[in-house]
Amino acid sequence: MSNTIEQPPPQRRDRIFTVSLVILCQVVHGISFSAMPLLLPLIREDLQISFTQAGLLSAAATFSYALGQIPAGFLSDRYGPRRLFFVGLLGWSVFSVFLGLIEVFWLAVTTQLLAGAFRALLFAPGMSLLASWFPARRATAMSLYMLGGFAGTIVLSLGGPLLSAAYGWRAAFMMMAAIGIVAAFIYLRYAREKPRSAAAQHLAVSDITQLFSHPVMWVCSGLQFVRFAVVTAYMVWLPSLLVVDRGLSVQNAGFIVAMAAAFTAPSNTLGGYVSDRLRNPPLVITGALAVLACTAALLPFTHSLPMLLLLIAVNSIFLQFYFGPLFLVPVEVLGSRLAGTATGFSNLFANIGGFLTAWAMGAIKDRSGSFTAGFISISVICIVGVALAMVLARVRTNALISHTRS
Repeated sequence: MSNTIEQPPPQRRDRIFTVSLVILCQVVHGISFSAMPLLLPLIREDLQISFTQAGLLSAAATFSYALGQIPAGFLSDRYGPRRLFFVGLLGWSVFSVFLGLIEVFWLAVTTQLLAGAFRALLFAPGMSLLASWFPARRATAMSLYMLGGFAGTIVLSLGGPLLSAAYGWRAAFMMMAAIGIVAAFIYLRYAREKPRSAAAQHLAVSDITQLFSHPVMWVCSGLQFVRFAVVTAYMVWLPSLLVVDRGLSVQNAGFIVAMAAAFTAPSNTLGGYVSDRLRNPPLVITGALAVLACTAALLPFTHSLPMLLLLIAVNSIFLQFYFGPLFLVPVEVLGSRLAGTATGFSNLFANIGGFLTAWAMGAIKDRSGSFTAGFISISVICIVGVALAMVLARVRTNALISHTRS
C-alpha cells in the first residue's frame, strides 16, 4: 500500500494555485488601497489640507486608474493577463511606499497618479484570469476577485489604526504597501494562465470599435458609473463621516469599516452565485440599487449609533452584490474573446464616477460643512441606476436573441 499522497492533475493544481494567489494578491492590494480613506483624517491633518484637497488626493489614483482601463484590457486580451497583473501589483506597491515619504501635497498627488496607472493593470487582467479558469461560473468567478479586496479592507481596518497609533501613519502605510512587493514576486513564480484550447486570436485596435457600437456596452457603462460612484462615496468618505461628523476615534471607525467589509465580501460572491442561478443579471442589479438608494438617503440623518450600524450593515450587503452580474453581461453578449477589453471599457466609466465622487463630496463638505447633500446625491444616482438596469434588461434580451439567431 503506497504512502504517497495523490497529487491533483497539473491543470487543476494550476487553477488552485492561480486563483488562490490572485485572491491573496487582492488581499494585499486591498490593505494598501483601503489605507488611504481610513487614515485620511490623519493624512489631512499631517499635510494641512482641506477636505477638497483630501478628496483630490484620494481621487488622483482613481483618475489614472480609469484612463488605463481600456489599454489594460486590450493588452490582457492580446498578450495574456498573468504578467500584466504582476507589473500592476508591483508598481502600485512601490509607489504606495513612496507616498509615506512625501510631505508636499502636490508631490503626493503625483505619486498617487503614478500608482493608479499601475493599478489599472490589476483589474481587467485579474478578472480575465479568474474567469478563464471558471468558464461555466463567470459571474461567481468575477466576484471572487473582489472577495480578496474586501478581506484586505477588513485586515487594514482592524490593524491599520493600531499600527498608525504605534508608529505614525507614514510608517504604517509603508509597511502595509511593502507586503505587496513580496506578494507580487510570489505570484509571478507560481501563477499560471489557463492553456488555450485553440490558437490565440490576436486582437487589433479596430476590435475596440465593436465595443463603441454595441448598445449593451453603453448601458453597462452607465451602470458602472453609478456602481463605483456609490462605492467610492462610502469607501473614501464613510471613515471621515464617522470621525469628523459623528465624533468617533479612528480606531472605532476602523472597526465599523471592518464590519462593513465583512458584510460586503460574502455578499459580493453571493450576488454572483444568485445571478448565475437565476440567469437574470439585470434583476439582481435592479434590486441592489433600489436598496442602496434608500440607505444613502437615510445615512446623513441617522445619528443613533445602533441604527447607524444597522444602516451601514444593510448598505454593505448590497454595495457590491451586483458586481459580478454587471461585469458578466458584456461577456455574455460579446463573447470571451473581448472579455478583458470589455471589462476595461466598463471599468473606465466606473472610475470616472469614482473620481468625481471622491472629489465632489470633499468639495461639498467644505462648502456646506456637512456630508448630507453628498449622500442625498448618491441616493439620486442610485435611482438613475435602477432606471438604467430596467433598460439593460431589454437591451440584453434583444442582444442575446439576435446572437442566437445569427
